[in-house]
Amino acid sequence: MNGGIVFDIKEFTVHDGPGIRTTVFLKGCPLRCLWCHNPEGLSPHPQIMIAENGCTHCGACLKPCAHEDCHGFDRCLKACPQGLVKLTGERILAEALAKRLKKMAPMLVDGGITISGGEPLMQPEFTLELLERLRPMDTVVETSGYAPPEVFQSVARVCSTLYLDIKHTDSDTHRKLTGVDNAKILTNLEWIKSQGLPFLVRVPLIPGLNDDESNLTRTAELLEGARGLIGVEFLPYNRLAGAKYKPLGLDYPLKGMECASGVLPIQAHAFERRGIPFSVL
Repeated sequence: MNGGIVFDIKEFTVHDGPGIRTTVFLKGCPLRCLWCHNPEGLSPHPQIMIAENGCTHCGACLKPCAHEDCHGFDRCLKACPQGLVKLTGERILAEALAKRLKKMAPMLVDGGITISGGEPLMQPEFTLELLERLRPMDTVVETSGYAPPEVFQSVARVCSTLYLDIKHTDSDTHRKLTGVDNAKILTNLEWIKSQGLPFLVRVPLIPGLNDDESNLTRTAELLEGARGLIGVEFLPYNRLAGAKYKPLGLDYPLKGMECASGVLPIQAHAFERRGIPFSVL
């Protein structure tokens, strides 16, 4: 049995696949997207989040404690009188998580389970076992596509639908925006295009970084004629993304962009011309 680390489970989600769903967020991601709105999913390890609003700086959390689950952290997780110190990241077996999720099946009308992150393919054994144990429920896996081909292909064959992010088509620009080039992603995209397996592409629209006409046109060109392509979903820039960074002790790379607009650009006509269905979340 494979164990994994989950940092959140959200019930009644409606934007992570068809119908009403429960979305499971796995920790760990090989990318460092400048606009990441789930920074608690970047590290593969459990982390402390400390909310500052309401903190009286009493120092209770800094005093030594004997709690086993506080071991390895620089403060006590239980001492804060305001409950502002929290652990993000729970270790769990795929079998136990699958049982927990299957109990929700009656509530998931025309929906199912979505596995997101972080990057689910960074925990491939856990993800694959979880998918197998969730059968026959509808399953969606959301991925950046930055994974070894054998891992990507194994997951794509087991889940009901794969959701693949395309953040930028140019390799150098992709590296500047995410910390890695897009060679693995494009290789995996070409494979799934040729298989006829159902997949959906998501494009985060970050003002001034990847919403230009040339990038969107190239994205449409990459997807033209793809077998199994359900469509494209544009994800407007999340202006609240930066709020999660400070509690983790991190700096938001795009600080100052909190007022940026996240409106779908006119350049979407590149997808219309090629008959590629698209929508805006």
